Amino acid sequence: MIRRALVAAAAIPVFAAMTVSAQAGEPKQTLMPEDAEARAFQEQVGYSDAVIHGDTIWLSGVVAVPQEGDEGMKPSFHRVFGQLGRTLERLGADWDDVLEVQTFHTDMAAQIYEFADVKNEYIKAPFPAWTAIGVSALYEPEGLVEVKLIVRKPEGESNRGN
Repeated sequence: MIRRALVAAAAIPVFAAMTVSAQAGEPKQTLMPEDAEARAFQEQVGYSDAVIHGDTIWLSGVVAVPQEGDEGMKPSFHRVFGQLGRTLERLGADWDDVLEVQTFHTDMAAQIYEFADVKNEYIKAPFPAWTAIGVSALYEPEGLVEVKLIVRKPEGESNRGN
């Protein structure tokens, strides 16, 4: 029994390496903004809305920035999820395909519960993994939270990268 467990444990890294090397030969694809001005900025700075490789899609972070007239933080959070949702649609994915959410908060204690309320309007059980990290600043000086996603590529979807 112990020997079988050891053989099985030794085989796991071999199978994992085979999967990684099979994907390593596939070129990554990227998804850029449809808006010409946003695309020009991202090309200048050097990042994509999303990178598609194998069965996984990585979405770049989107920053929640308050706008004049917002009452509280929730409108900013809704705008972030709206933008991420539009990117998911362009990829043929939806919120059920989200595997992991990573959030970067400038004031964790003040933001986490309102953020979770908004997040849970978009992302339903069974919930993905979520890592919330406190940071001192974001790219956008007025930014509250940055949200990035890791998503599985939906079955039957071809890569829609640019």
